[in-house]
Amino acid sequence: MSKIIASNHKAYRDYEILETVECGIELKGSEVKSIRQGKINLNDSFARPEENAVILYNTHISPYIEASYLNVEPTRERKLLLHKKQIAKLSGKLTQKGFTLVPLKVYFNARGFVKLELGIGRGKKLYDKREDIKRRENDLAARRMIKNRKNRG
Repeated sequence: MSKIIASNHKAYRDYEILETVECGIELKGSEVKSIRQGKINLNDSFARPEENAVILYNTHISPYIEASYLNVEPTRERKLLLHKKQIAKLSGKLTQKGFTLVPLKVYFNARGFVKLELGIGRGKKLYDKREDIKRRENDLAARRMIKNRKNRG
């Protein structure tokens, strides 16, 4: 059973997620302790393949108070742990126009390791976002009507 620490709700609003990949993150000890306390922010973060690695940018992990001088910069670049074949596959998909790697959620897996779910997404246009809002509102209205009919009968 995995325990979700943080999720990136902005990613689902701004991107159409086509595929997801689970990967590890190269972290320092104080960063892991800070993540255990839930002090991680995925908003505005993204990943990019560079040479033979995928690097995570703009992820904010607050400094662990007890670590004193062992703390690292909160928004430093972090290497994602993927196999070479996975990196090649991701790089190939990202060469297509409009695709980007977006972190979706951070969690601890069953073995206690920090894992990141990375999504391959295509940016939504404004009209796509409006359609999603309309669809959500219509679904909500339909559920309310069904609920009211069940209560009357």
